[in-house]
Amino acid sequence: MSFAAPVLLLWLLALPVAVAVYVWLERRRERRAAAWASPALLPNMVDRPSSWRRHVPVALLLAGVALLLVGFARPQATVDQKLQEATVILVLDVSGSMAADDSPPTRLGAARSAAERYVDALPAGYQISVVQFSDHASVVVPPTHDRASVRAALARARTGPQGTALASAVSRAVAVAKTVPGRATGKRPPAVMVLFSDGGQTAGRVTPQQAARQAKAADVPVTAVGVGTPDGIVEQPVQGGYTERIQVPVQPAVLRTIAVGSGGRYVAGARSVDVKQTFDELGSRVGHRRKAVEVTSAAAGGGLVFMLVGAVLSGAWFRRLV
Repeated sequence: MSFAAPVLLLWLLALPVAVAVYVWLERRRERRAAAWASPALLPNMVDRPSSWRRHVPVALLLAGVALLLVGFARPQATVDQKLQEATVILVLDVSGSMAADDSPPTRLGAARSAAERYVDALPAGYQISVVQFSDHASVVVPPTHDRASVRAALARARTGPQGTALASAVSRAVAVAKTVPGRATGKRPPAVMVLFSDGGQTAGRVTPQQAARQAKAADVPVTAVGVGTPDGIVEQPVQGGYTERIQVPVQPAVLRTIAVGSGGRYVAGARSVDVKQTFDELGSRVGHRRKAVEVTSAAAGGGLVFMLVGAVLSGAWFRRLV
């Protein structure tokens, strides 16, 4: 406990003086009563209230005054405050295989809907970023508090080339997490990565094992969401006006490797994503800081309550305020 104006606590020295005056007045009252009649006869002449009843209202009044004086000094309590700093990185696969419609409306559409759930449930103070990848990875939205820009980027997402630089995208997202500075403590805030993909690794120089180790070392666990089924098919035009049907089964092995190796988990299907669980796990890693909170109102309010109770008891017992 500390005080913003500790010098005002000197007023508390008036309380012992008030107690001394109260004791003197009580003794003076007894002497005056003895002058009019023998003390032995007083109990037969008047009803004398119990001593504790006579002193309780005054004690409550003095306690209330003490709390009010403490309130004038603006007391401050030091409390632990949870920091509202964390980063969520959405990594979205926009390779050609994500156009398959085995996860309605398409794999990309299902992944987009799940990603939007993260944006909608994002706690206040958290930043969010979007990384997209096909045969290469790019940061389309740097870490930001602007949810509208993230929703707009997700709405603009379209499938592109067939290549899938999955591990490179994870590595790029880890690098993004490392760039976020901490406002309150100066330390990098905790981060989590949510990866939406149908799996596979057909492009990029980073292996899934390397990407997992990078995420683990940076303390950025990956929630890898496998989007699609083993029966996925995409169609693409070829020369001569024909259409080629390409089988693109979901490949969870790479996703599991990255998720487990990073300290995260694998989720089968976009509909199985538990947004609350992800944020609860992230929230458990958010730090705390010590903060001084002024409790003047509590002290003043307590003082007024003590004084009011003392006045009510005095009125009920003695028909006077004090």
